[in-house]
Amino acid sequence: MIPIAIIGAGITGLACAQRLKEAGLKSVIFDKGRGIGGRVATRRVGRMQFDHGAQYVNAHGGAFSAVLKHFVASGSAAPWRAANELLGIVGSPGMSSLAKALAVDLDIRQNALVGSITDAGNKWLFTVNDSEQTAMQVVVTVPAPQVPALLGLEHPLVTKLKPVSFAPCLTLMAAISVPVAPTVRDDPNALLSWIAQDSSKPNRRADDASKWVAHASVPLSVQNLDKTLAELVELLLPMLCDSLGVGLDKVSYASVHRWLYARVTDPLGLPFLQHEDSDLYLGGDWCIGSDIEAAWTSGTALANEIIFSN
Repeated sequence: MIPIAIIGAGITGLACAQRLKEAGLKSVIFDKGRGIGGRVATRRVGRMQFDHGAQYVNAHGGAFSAVLKHFVASGSAAPWRAANELLGIVGSPGMSSLAKALAVDLDIRQNALVGSITDAGNKWLFTVNDSEQTAMQVVVTVPAPQVPALLGLEHPLVTKLKPVSFAPCLTLMAAISVPVAPTVRDDPNALLSWIAQDSSKPNRRADDASKWVAHASVPLSVQNLDKTLAELVELLLPMLCDSLGVGLDKVSYASVHRWLYARVTDPLGLPFLQHEDSDLYLGGDWCIGSDIEAAWTSGTALANEIIFSN
């Protein structure tokens, strides 16, 4: 039997497992994807790479600040400056490096799709792909809209999630084969609310093309969420090229990624949820905010509660 099962290998799940490990408690993380980190992600295409989720991270609390300083000291992260201004900390050589640093020495099962979770008295039952698993304690760290599929629509914790809401984001990744001055544009009122030369971040590979990442605004993302990926490239790429002053013929690569739960617009207001003093917990950035620090804070608070209860 698994002592503590954690569903989801995003920053919340990783932070929870790492804190539990520090306290001598064993956990197993299950994630349906091939990678870890959730939106702290790096897309690799041949020799190219794009940070197509979270662009950087900053710390507001002392505990998380210490984590980032450790990552910088170890080489897993570096400060990102644009126009002599510090934007934040980025993973090195990609944002996914932050998740990998947080995952050191953890037991993570990838490509592991978790089915419904049921209470069996003194243990929890759940399926992983085609096998049945049991655990003494279960921590669910997936986005709030995905929780009902695991616990059922009538579960008391699902009812508590109703105030939580998200906004999607369409992310354009493009490689441009002519010189373009490195720039960062952050304007929530623009159709492309974020434009940055991703390859200008520290410790990125230098080659013949510059790599760009652009995020569509919330309204633009909502309006076009159902379009095919090819249609989304046709929609967003001309906007990026117009903003940068380059022709479409200078683009050597372009693709789009849909983030359905990119931004937490209405957080829960608590660091985590626990079901009636039982061994079932829910957590995520959606509990308290919409950034990496919120995800880490939720996972760490979850772990501390479990450590105290054990």
